[in-house]
Amino acid sequence: MPPSSSDAHDPLRRARAWGAARWRQLRAGMADPYAPARGPETERRRRRGLQIAAGVLASLALVFVLFLLLFDWNMLRGPISRFASAQTGRQIAITGDLEVRPWSLKPAAAFNGVVVDDPEWAGEGKTAQVERLTVQMELLPLLRGHRILTRLEVRHPDVRLLRAADGRHTWDFSKDDKPSGEPLELPLIRRFVIEEGQLRFDDRQRDLTFSGTISAQEEAGGAQGFRLAGDGRLNGEPFRLRVGGGPLINIDPGDPYPFDAEVRAGATRITAKGALPEPFDLGRFHLDLTAVGPDLADLYRLTGLALPNTPPYELKGRLVREGRVYSLDDLGGRLGDSDISGDLRVDTREERPFLHADLRSRRLDFDDLATLFGGAPATGEGETASQGQQAVARQMQVNARIFPDSPLQVERIRAMDAELSYRAEAIEAPHLPLRGADLHLTLDKGLLNADRVVFSLPQGDFSGAIQLDARQDVPVTTMDMRLSGARLEQLIPVQSGGAQPLRGDLVGRVQLRGRGLSVHDTMSTADGEVVVVIPQGEVREAFAELLGINVVKGLGLLLSGDQSQVPIRCAVGHFRARNGVLRSNQIVFDTEPVLGHGEGRIDLGRERMSVRIDGEAKEPRLIRLMAPVTVSGPLRQPSLGVEAGGAIAQAGLAAALGAVAAPLAALLPFVDPGLAEDAACGALIAEARRQGAPAD
Repeated sequence: MPPSSSDAHDPLRRARAWGAARWRQLRAGMADPYAPARGPETERRRRRGLQIAAGVLASLALVFVLFLLLFDWNMLRGPISRFASAQTGRQIAITGDLEVRPWSLKPAAAFNGVVVDDPEWAGEGKTAQVERLTVQMELLPLLRGHRILTRLEVRHPDVRLLRAADGRHTWDFSKDDKPSGEPLELPLIRRFVIEEGQLRFDDRQRDLTFSGTISAQEEAGGAQGFRLAGDGRLNGEPFRLRVGGGPLINIDPGDPYPFDAEVRAGATRITAKGALPEPFDLGRFHLDLTAVGPDLADLYRLTGLALPNTPPYELKGRLVREGRVYSLDDLGGRLGDSDISGDLRVDTREERPFLHADLRSRRLDFDDLATLFGGAPATGEGETASQGQQAVARQMQVNARIFPDSPLQVERIRAMDAELSYRAEAIEAPHLPLRGADLHLTLDKGLLNADRVVFSLPQGDFSGAIQLDARQDVPVTTMDMRLSGARLEQLIPVQSGGAQPLRGDLVGRVQLRGRGLSVHDTMSTADGEVVVVIPQGEVREAFAELLGINVVKGLGLLLSGDQSQVPIRCAVGHFRARNGVLRSNQIVFDTEPVLGHGEGRIDLGRERMSVRIDGEAKEPRLIRLMAPVTVSGPLRQPSLGVEAGGAIAQAGLAAALGAVAAPLAALLPFVDPGLAEDAACGALIAEARRQGAPAD
């Protein structure tokens, strides 16, 4: 059949016409590709529907706006309080009106009558009460993760902070009642105002009470800045705190925020000037610090660090805080009459603070060390000592005491860990030939180990280790020190124009263990051994003759000024300690003319000594006065004398040698394994055995 002459009824042509029309509509953005074609009436109905929907939405928006404008925000006080209480683990309430202004890119809210209770363990007190707290925040930076407060105003805050003896504190809002120790980091605040604030602080762990005012009243062009000022008591002494900061208006997050502080606690004064690298991040700051006071140990209640007792000090340094790590760099100044420098670092991230210190002195005044053990430095003209230390020195002088009885603060030793290195390039000690010092110690859970203690001499050194175990109620102190390579002439002064009375090598060992809270108590209970050996040397003949052998000749040589020397073959003093009393029956002084032997007793508790030396001549004497030499009296100032009385029986040289040979053979290796073979003491033992002395 031939095709129809009319295109209007041709299905193919109709389909093509519909497709072309739809394509034109799509290109013009006027139609849904899946919607059927609409005519003019359909389009009018669509537009009418859109107008109705827009009207409904506008009405709903208007209703919502009216709802927000007319809404009583006080209805949210309860939910907000309950939410805050649940998050902090303590009761928080809003007792006044809640005012909200949400219609801004910087919405604001004001809370009237904010009350924060103490945690349950602290009782029924209030941590904070605020008359009015206003907060305004920027929304756009918040979308990028930056918290910026346009305004924070606190009117009449009354803040009362408490730290319990166990370390818990009320300003920690962790719900497990365990102090987090994390530093406070606030968001950036463009305008910060504190009006007539009150701050009270009761620190029962450090015996500190404080009451002060806090304010930040600022106006553009005449900003006053942040101020905290108050007074109190620290360990019974007056305490004063002053802190000032720069203006808090329009702070730039990239600019450090400057502040300064002054602390006075009794005779201690600390001043600081520094900055927060990022404003309101209290976990990071740096400051230049100056500290002046009578004793570094007094800083314990301010810092929580168990610092040693020292003479009066004046120190400077740069303190930097990074989170829970504090560094004191470029430390310099004086402790008593000694200079001190170095670096310190305190890490508080663990349960106990850890102190790492590397210190040094160009010149150490030796008497300044006495304060480390509870004693006092020298108090003569030109010496530096606090009033309390001067009183201690006078008391020890009156009682002729050497060992101080100031008790050790055991709880402080247990409260921190430490590692310390110290080196003194030179030592000033008028009565001791000390050249330098080198010390390394560690403190771990109350166990203090000074594993390297070295005092260098012009020749040789006095070195060893000391341990203090403060993990129990009564500390135990153990020391093992050796004197090696020393010379007698370094220890015995020579009068002008005179000859050296003694020359020769000197070695020794001190091994003691005692219990007590003070040095005096420890020495009073000490057990152990003390040995001093002169393996070889020379002695002025006059003194050798005075060893109870020939007093007449000895005095004659002294009076005539005779300077001749005789060899020292061996000299040994051996004491065994039991309950603080050193006893010896092994005192030997063997010279060419005489052999001296004796016994002695040194009471470390009473600090008194009694030593007696008898002697036997090695050749016949025409004139002989047998009178033993004695050393007796207080340890601080003993007296040398000759025992008065009639003639005494003479034991004979063989008997005297027999009495000392066997003990010496066992004793010398305790000091130095090579002494018995290489030194003249070995010859003394051999001679005694040749004369029939027992070998055991």
